[in-house]
Amino acid sequence: MAVENEKSGAVDGWWRGAVIYQVYPRSFQDTNGDGLGDLKGITRHLGYIASLGVDAIWLAPFFTSPMADMGYDVSDYCDVDPIFGTLADFDEMMSEAHRLGLKVIIDQVISHTADRHPWFVESRSSRVNPKADWYVWANPKPDGTAPNNWLSIFGGPGWEWDGVRRQYYQHNFLTSQPDLNFHNPEVQDAVLDAVKFWLERGVDGFRLDTVNYYFCDKLLRDNPPAIPDEDIAGLDAPETNPYGMQHHLYDKTQPENISFLKRFRALLDRYGGRATVGEVGDGARSLKTVAAYTSGGDKLNMCYTFDFLGPEFSAKHIRRCVSAFQEAVTDGWVCWAFSNHDVMRHVSRFALTEEERPRIAKLAISVLASLRGSICLYQGEELGLPEAELAFEDLRDPYGIRFWPAFKGRDGCRTPMPWEAAKVHAGFTSAEKSWLPVPYEQAALSVDVQEADDNSVLHHYRRTLSFRRQHSSLLDGDLTFVETGKDVLAFTRHKGGETLLFVFNLTRVPVKVALPKGIAVKEILSIPGFVPAQATSGISLDALDAFCARL
Repeated sequence: MAVENEKSGAVDGWWRGAVIYQVYPRSFQDTNGDGLGDLKGITRHLGYIASLGVDAIWLAPFFTSPMADMGYDVSDYCDVDPIFGTLADFDEMMSEAHRLGLKVIIDQVISHTADRHPWFVESRSSRVNPKADWYVWANPKPDGTAPNNWLSIFGGPGWEWDGVRRQYYQHNFLTSQPDLNFHNPEVQDAVLDAVKFWLERGVDGFRLDTVNYYFCDKLLRDNPPAIPDEDIAGLDAPETNPYGMQHHLYDKTQPENISFLKRFRALLDRYGGRATVGEVGDGARSLKTVAAYTSGGDKLNMCYTFDFLGPEFSAKHIRRCVSAFQEAVTDGWVCWAFSNHDVMRHVSRFALTEEERPRIAKLAISVLASLRGSICLYQGEELGLPEAELAFEDLRDPYGIRFWPAFKGRDGCRTPMPWEAAKVHAGFTSAEKSWLPVPYEQAALSVDVQEADDNSVLHHYRRTLSFRRQHSSLLDGDLTFVETGKDVLAFTRHKGGETLLFVFNLTRVPVKVALPKGIAVKEILSIPGFVPAQATSGISLDALDAFCARL
């Protein structure tokens, strides 16, 4: 049950079962004609976001940054980068969001900074300055090579030589993203001071980027090779990346992280009604890590993993992931998502043909909205946007540029939001050139086109989220899988006096499902977008179909 905090009047449990809409600021709306989205552009469309029926927005980084990794390399945690606007623009955006009943969650990228951050500039200046130990520095081996075998997710060694200090510094991502040394209490204090800055401005929560990367092994021990059938490289990095060839035992997910997360939670609890959602990329250990990070009510409120961000959309896969979570995480909470700013859009991952994309888009949100947990939507998925096919010369993502052509990077899911089909750049910007192009097939799916079509994916999202809000069992009720003997996803959601049965056919062939003994349908419910099926002797489902009933 949600508890209202006496000090702030905020509802402490608002995040349980919440629907969070992720905004990628540089691709949402440009208002000043420079080809890049900005905070004023977000404010302009908050009414649209609220009309979807979501509870909160999550903003990808908008902080001061050299933009080597599109803002995930922060040089000032307490200011807005000029390309996005000003702190006043942020305050205006947040005020309007709150007026519309939307919570505001912001990214916190604290495992590393930009190499232009004043902390790193001072740290690298000598081995004896006040911030000398604020980053992970290490001497070379006698032959001059890196201290150990750790790798960077973005390619190459996880160490970079610095000629000033004559030492290596660790980086899990770009060489211009040095890792902070969380073993130093002063670093933890400084990071929490930055978090407090945004709490004082009234933000409602934080999405913690790479939350299991904060600490590395104090002894800097080598990672062993990957364990066959246990380390799943595809969860954390594409198969073309040698990062997946290691068992990441020492460069992340260290036990000391638990104590820091408790400090983080204690700070948030002083303000009331604030929430955290952590990103956990930890291969086969992900669910174990989520359990550790969300248990006990004194660390993170919830986490998401990469389980649903891969290519598989099947009853077996979804059941396996949800069952594994429920078994591993007994008193924590999960946030499910099919898409975000780091992976290929799920319509392109799941659909076998272009023609079935709208059907897949509708079925996917119906599945997501019926699961136990909070859910996160990524801007444009409510339009059924496919992944954009971009030329190499259009790429901006350093990850994609590094591994091209085997891996095309993340730009394909980060192209600008299409608002008006007939306008240049689909209404995203008035600039001659947008930071990323808007493909024709995405412009054809613009918001204005779908607003005029009652059968559009956009209207389906609104109806589905409305259906979710009408049934409290879908927000935080129990989930129990139902055995049918068929290749379908079947489960019940139960809370109080309500029990709902869901059956999803994720295959491309019709199926008839016999109701198990002991299950009696009281009332067939009209799940948005799907025609109710007969349930007397069995449930008849077409390909890519859904059924719901009250038991």
